[in-house]
Amino acid sequence: MLFKELGKFTTKPNLYAPSTNKFWDDDHISKGMLEAHLNPNWDAATRKPEFLEKSVNWISRIAPPPQYRLLLDLGCGPGLYAERFSKAGYSVTGLDYSKRSIAYAKEQTSLNQSNIEYYYQDYLTIDYEDQFDVVTLIYCDYPVLSITDRQILLKKIYRALKPNGKFILDVFTPRMRKNESRSWFSSGEDGFFSEKPHIVLDSVYQYDDDDHTELRQSIVITEDAVNCYNIWDHFFTKDALISEILPAGFKAFEIYGDIAGEEYSEGGETICGVFTK
Repeated sequence: MLFKELGKFTTKPNLYAPSTNKFWDDDHISKGMLEAHLNPNWDAATRKPEFLEKSVNWISRIAPPPQYRLLLDLGCGPGLYAERFSKAGYSVTGLDYSKRSIAYAKEQTSLNQSNIEYYYQDYLTIDYEDQFDVVTLIYCDYPVLSITDRQILLKKIYRALKPNGKFILDVFTPRMRKNESRSWFSSGEDGFFSEKPHIVLDSVYQYDDDDHTELRQSIVITEDAVNCYNIWDHFFTKDALISEILPAGFKAFEIYGDIAGEEYSEGGETICGVFTK
């Protein structure tokens, strides 16, 4: 039975084929994700603390809290940016689709008395209108969405911003695109994907669609189950980012090399866009 199930995943999947199980909100995987967020020596889920400090300081300069007080942090994770935004003087609302991360964030805001409002919510479902001065989407969350979902999100973010509000995001450039590949590894109990011993078959696939989609696929095999996790991604040049976001209605933009305000370079691995409503 397992062999037959595994056979379903031996060929390149159709574009945007869904995962067979939850990823971000899986009860076990979310433990590893939270650990990655909180590890100060690892850039995997949240960037290192020194970058966070630099990033929040820069955002506070280009959108000073006295003039841009209300900030919405989309994909806030366990609140590492949100707490820093609050200390900088913003009134912060954070959204994330991981129950575990939001639970941790709520504990921290209670301990720190930072009064941040956190919500467990898919940010594609937000429904704010003229409510925030700043919306952030940090660490290249935007490109994991399909073009259809990106257009939905852009409309919702534009609607959520007050006039002259700022949308600040970062994306990876094509330099971060991977070659197609396949590899595997085994893990004992309590590995990242499962509490049971398991084997992971990792693949990277590239697609020839107009959006130049990349798929990072992990097939996780335990003694009694096969699960497939599909993580989709996209990469942007400066021109592609501008031409996609401006039509949502934004009237002005600035481009940087990262979300801590480094100067833009054509050879960089990230691009930060600051778009003004």
